[in-house]
Amino acid sequence: MDKNFKSGFVSIIGRTNVGKSSILNSLVKEKVAAIANKPQTTRTKIKAIVNRENSQIIFMDTPGIHKPKSKLGNIMVENAFESIGDADVLLFVIEATSKDIGKGDRILLDKIKEAKRNTILIINKIDLVKKEDIAKLINIYKDEYDFSAIIPVSVEKQYNLEAILDEIEKNLKEGPAYYNIDEYTDQTLRQLAEETIREKALRLLQDEVPHGILVEAQKMKRRKTIEKESIYDIEATIYCAKESHKGIIIGKNGAMLKKIGTYARQDLEKMLDVKVNLKLWVKVKEDWMNNDNLLKKFKSND
Repeated sequence: MDKNFKSGFVSIIGRTNVGKSSILNSLVKEKVAAIANKPQTTRTKIKAIVNRENSQIIFMDTPGIHKPKSKLGNIMVENAFESIGDADVLLFVIEATSKDIGKGDRILLDKIKEAKRNTILIINKIDLVKKEDIAKLINIYKDEYDFSAIIPVSVEKQYNLEAILDEIEKNLKEGPAYYNIDEYTDQTLRQLAEETIREKALRLLQDEVPHGILVEAQKMKRRKTIEKESIYDIEATIYCAKESHKGIIIGKNGAMLKKIGTYARQDLEKMLDVKVNLKLWVKVKEDWMNNDNLLKKFKSND
């Protein structure tokens, strides 16, 4: 191992909908986290890997901090808090549109102070505000904690993102590569398929439905067609919490489910570099967000 090689684990923390998953996907240059303009998109800690010439950075995208309304909500918040102690470096993401330190950001700031981790403050969505507003926000946070760096970025404009990787590398210690250099996530293909389908549902469905859904892939099988062409058969079920939601997910004459399936299949074909035969079903599983057996998959097992 090169004695100058660095490695480490980085947690991306922040309130819901501040752009954590978008930042992660932009840094990794692969879609490893579901993105939607809805709160609480990420439910589990997702590891993503960035391999650089002199370092390997392992990211943990965490669920956004919110007020839990179910057992699932409690698990999501627990996962986010646990990741603070697990990390070598923290990326604390806030919105440039903030005028002050809000309640959710204050909770995270207190956790950071308690953990005493090297923390980089990321001010996202700077394209939405004036420069003087960013300067005011920087001064507010500078008075609260000795951040390793404060980096204003815009994922929308793909501005200043490389600076995040440079700053992380400065804060890492010498260490080995934990993963092969051709890997970019530790999620299984099944998990990636489920996340992809769920993301499309999040984007397309009405506000009251998305966070009442769970996606489970029952079949993931690669085969050859008669013409000797490779194809991936994927069968998955979208579970929803209410009977009324089932009709919304399926849509008139199955139009919404078909749309979700089409968009998910297109993403999966790019990801797997092979044709995908995707079949989706919708079933009602009332109050699944409080079902202990179903929630095991969301609990952190690191």
